[in-house]
Formats: sequence, structure tokens, C-alpha cells
Amino acid sequence: GAGDKHLIAYVVCAPEAGSDEGDAGGLASALRAHLSARLPDCMVPSAFVRLAALPLTVNGKLDRNALPAPRDQAYALAAYEAPQGAVETALARIWAELLGVERIGRNDHFFELGGHSLLAVQMSSRLSQAVGVDLPLSTLFARPVLSDLAASIVELLSRSGPQQLPSIAAVSRHEPLVLSFAQQRLWFLAQLNEGSTNYHIPLTLRLRGMLDRSAWQHSLDRLFARHEALRSVFVATQGKPRVEVLPPDAGLPILEHDLRERSDAEAALLDLCHEEGRTPFDLARGPLIRGHLVRMSDEEHVFLLTQHHIVSDGWSMGVLLRELSQLYRAFEAGQDDPLPPLALQYPDYAAWQRHWLSGQRLQKQAQYWRSALAGTTRLVLPTDRARPGQQSFAAATVPVVIDADLTRELKRLSLQHGTTLFMIVLAAWAAVLSRLSGQDDLVIGVPSANRGHREIEELIGFFVNTLALRLDLSGKPRVSELLERTRRTVLAAQEHQDLPFEQVVEIVQPPRALDHTPLFQVMLAWENNALGALELPGLSVEAAGDEIDQAKFDLELSLGEHGAEIAGTLAYATALFDQAT
Repeated sequence: GAGDKHLIAYVVCAPEAGSDEGDAGGLASALRAHLSARLPDCMVPSAFVRLAALPLTVNGKLDRNALPAPRDQAYALAAYEAPQGAVETALARIWAELLGVERIGRNDHFFELGGHSLLAVQMSSRLSQAVGVDLPLSTLFARPVLSDLAASIVELLSRSGPQQLPSIAAVSRHEPLVLSFAQQRLWFLAQLNEGSTNYHIPLTLRLRGMLDRSAWQHSLDRLFARHEALRSVFVATQGKPRVEVLPPDAGLPILEHDLRERSDAEAALLDLCHEEGRTPFDLARGPLIRGHLVRMSDEEHVFLLTQHHIVSDGWSMGVLLRELSQLYRAFEAGQDDPLPPLALQYPDYAAWQRHWLSGQRLQKQAQYWRSALAGTTRLVLPTDRARPGQQSFAAATVPVVIDADLTRELKRLSLQHGTTLFMIVLAAWAAVLSRLSGQDDLVIGVPSANRGHREIEELIGFFVNTLALRLDLSGKPRVSELLERTRRTVLAAQEHQDLPFEQVVEIVQPPRALDHTPLFQVMLAWENNALGALELPGLSVEAAGDEIDQAKFDLELSLGEHGAEIAGTLAYATALFDQAT
């Protein structure tokens, strides 16, 4: 469901194996045990689906599309033993929902079932609501088998009793609506730099086939009405901003362009894209989302959608595409809106965040970051040119691909050392930066989806937070030691990820300068919130690559799993580096 990938085996048994469907779990266990003795963990399938025969195409080749999705008995990872007691049962239910596996047993292993850091954070949040325990992420990494983890939770509960954590609740729309901490920071930056386009989130889609333009506009208007974040504007009285929400029937502004008669249609489209990218938003008037529908021919359209980061983020793009797909499919078929109503909206989260992150909880998080980032120094990389007196955001990119064989080995290494693939890549990036700079104490910025609470998983809005991870490469550590240090750093940061980066900067008070960003100058973004494909009836849809021409840091490495490879881009500040470098 979250775009996670699983390795599935399809098995045709010899006649002497019999055809007992009831023992599919036994077959899966036997095959898994056999392969585990011969293959690294990451190459052992998660599920084994028994088939009478492999499905073939008319040409006699394997018909991959006809392979069935694995049913539950195919996932007998460990010999199934039913969860025991209330905590194991609650934990199994949460794992089943997050990992997409119906039957979880007490011997199953979170990471072998496809778990990763983001899912671990979501599990921790659901657990606090289900049994009232604030589970440190390090406990899950240390005890990833269900029965062991449940024993740790029982021990925690016996020591401190269940803790009732405040859930997010709807607030009155008759009182002034507050900005979230992240929104307040972006609003402040926008006042300093009026007309800036540094915080645009662009999306370009090529639609081939017969587009129902009225269903398309209807779908976008419905999305706009559904999410208050998209209708938010930011009005200030005596320098103090508040949120106002535009009426739901205002409609999402879409400009239509017809380039069918133009011989230079592609060049005109490019001009339009550049002009759209350079057009600032008015935060006080809004709307802070707008689109262009460009007709290239009778059966080809290009759709440009631009949002201001103050109302959206990367995860929100996934929500937007998923809902746009469902709405268009329904409206094109003449049906009603199929989406269930949202119980909460972004302004409810903003109010909750300000209430929740206060008092003792705020002090504890602030103390962690104050001590973790005390005395950090700027990363000094060898550049091609002297740093300009004021930071330039102009950027370009180079592609990065880690091939399938190396990716497979990295996955094996991560399971061996009890880390995630992200932690491995972070440690490697830190090692490269340390070698280039000659520094063994460095800080790397990492975006965190900050969607730990179930109530906000389906909302569009600006939730993403940035974690400043301080990595220690002193004393020439071996790989195993560096991975252990990296794991500790990442888990501790994730346990204190509620404090917005803006406040971390205020607390740590690093030296400020106009020529570089505070706390860190290099970023690693790990893309594990899959956008998902936009599947529309009668249309083939592809995302047209938006060339990155702006970056907020000296170097921004963006990577994620794409099929069997790790791939992405390295964006670099062109004021400092040449492409050859």
C-alpha cells in the first residue's frame, strides 16, 4: 500500500508433493528454511505462492501480469504461532495494517516483512494510541521479532503504566487559526524575500489519450474543496500572521492553452514552464496552488501544477495524485465523489502541534538538540570558486545510480547489522564528505516525513521536518562501528523529531552568515514515500522531469529504491561547483 517492494516466489510443485492447498504455509516455511541456509536474507522471498502451472502468454512466455497477488498463507515467514495476550494481539494488528500482511505470528520479524524507519515511526504512533506506551525506536531495532518486542512493551507498561497521549482534535473555525511552526518559518522567510520562488513545488504530467476536460476540472475543484491546506492564505495584522481559509466552492484556478496549431509547440510549452516557475505566489491573497492545462494535439495534453511549500510537501504529492486518480475515474464514469470525508484538517494539526509541543515535552526535545549539536562547525568542501557573499540558489544536477548487484549487497549488509538501507547510504555519504573535507565531525540534513500520527497520513499539508544529523567519524572507525554510530544517531534524532527545525536553529544558535545555511550545508533525502502511478481511464500518464535549477544547500543528494537499484540525483550549487567536479 505504501509503495513498499516485496520479493515473491511463484512455485510449481512436482506431482509427488501432492496438491494439499491447506498446507501452503508449511510449504512456504520449508522453502524459506531451505533458501535461508543458502542465500543472504534480502534474497529470500517474503512469500511463496503455489501455482498448478505458470501462466503463459500466447507466445509461450511467462505472463507476469497474470501472476496472482500472494494470499496470506504464502507469507508464513516463521512457523505460524498465534499472538498471545493483549499486547501481542494489538501489535500483530498494527503490523498487519502497516505491512499489508493479514496474518502476523508471534515469531515474525518486522524488517524481514518489509519494515523500514518510516513504518517504524508510524508503528510507534499507532502503538501509543492502542496501548498507551511511548516506545523508543531503538527497542524495535534491538528486538524486531513480535513476541520479543511485545515483552519489552509489557515491561515498559509495568514500570510506568499506560500514558494517555493527546490525540489531534478539530478546533473551532470561529476563532483565528494559527500557523504550524514550519508555516510560520516559511511565512517569515517570504516577508524577507518578497517575490521569491524558492519554495515552489512543481509537477508536470503528460496525458496521452482522450482527456475528459470537464471531469478533470471537476476532480481538481473537488480536491481543492476537500483539503483546507490548499485553500489556506496567510493574512497579517501588525506583523502577526493568521490563517484564513478560502471558500470550498472557489475552485482551483486552471488556465487553458491551445498549442495545436503551433509548429513550435514544444518550445512554447518550455517557455510556459519557465514563466510559471518564475511567477511568485501572493501568500495573503492565494490560492497557493494553480495549474495550466496545455493542449498539444487532440490526444495529448500537458498539465502543469504548482503549489507553494507552505501548503504542501512531498508526501502530499502522493496523496494528491492518488485522490486525483480516484476522483477522475468516478467523474469520468458519471459517478459521485468516492472519497470518504476527512475527520481532521491541517489547521487542526497546527493547533494541536502548538499545544502538544510545550512544557516538559518541549524542554526534553530542546535539551536533546542543544546537546547533540553543541559546538558544530561548518563543513568546508573543496570548491571550484570562492563562496559568494550572499548564498546563490542556482543549481544543476547529475544522475546517481547504484546498480542492482551492489544494492542487493547493501541490503544484506543492512540486515546483518540491524540497520536500514537509508542508514547504510547515510554512513557512506558521511564517509565521502569526511574524506573530501578532512573533517571527522559533520552534520547532514535529512528530511523527515513527520507523518507519525495516523490522523494526518491522508492530509495534504506542510508536515515535513528536517533533522540535523551529526555524524562522528573520528578514530578511523571500521564499517561495523560507523554503522553502529549512524544507527544510534538516526534513531535518537527520530525520537526527537517533533521539534521543528526552525526551533532547533533558535535553540542551538549557530553562527549566522548570509553566504551559507545554518547548522548544515549538505542534505540527504531518502525517497521512500512512493508517489505511485496516476492511473486514469483511457489515458497514459507520465511525469515529465522537472529540471532542478534551484537548491537550498551546497549539495543535495536525493536517492530512493527504484526497482532493484538505488537511484536519484545529486543537485549542486552552480556558484560553487562545476559539473565535472
